[in-house]
Amino acid sequence: MTMRRNRRLDRASDATLLAGDAEAFGVFYRRHEGVLVGWLRKRTGHADLAADLAAESFARALQGRNTYDPAKGEARAWLFGIARNVLARGLERGRVEDEVRQRLGMQPIELYDEEIRAIDEGAGAAVDLLATLPADQVAAITGRVIDDQDYDDLASRLGCSESVVRKRVSRGLGAMRDTLEVPR
Repeated sequence: MTMRRNRRLDRASDATLLAGDAEAFGVFYRRHEGVLVGWLRKRTGHADLAADLAAESFARALQGRNTYDPAKGEARAWLFGIARNVLARGLERGRVEDEVRQRLGMQPIELYDEEIRAIDEGAGAAVDLLATLPADQVAAITGRVIDDQDYDDLASRLGCSESVVRKRVSRGLGAMRDTLEVPR
């Protein structure tokens, strides 16, 4: 992939990525994999099970990406709807369905012990830290980082300027980083 195309895809909307080729879907996948695995981990209690459910969810999203309609909502919500259905069917049957993933030849997401620990620790630590921030920073971080909203859309929703939203996100993430003592 050329550098120019790579940058263009990284800036593309989720709807554009879903309408694109395999490389575009790969960007969509990388953009949402961590959040989806974390969301499923919180619901299942098991990182390896969450990874299996995420793999099948992405396989179904890849197979059905032509059914996504941006007029009906954000692509992220569409993806999480697929994951919710995969999770529900898995709970009903007592196993993770993986027919679509296998049919498409996609490999399962493999997690090693250190990655499982990191998911478990990271998810809990991030939620705990987020809860310590002021409400305006929580709303800004949730909208921008978790919901992947554009700054201008988020500013409209929160009733403030784009620069205020940027400051809230920056300050909140900075406070979280300082608490974790992560080097800048």
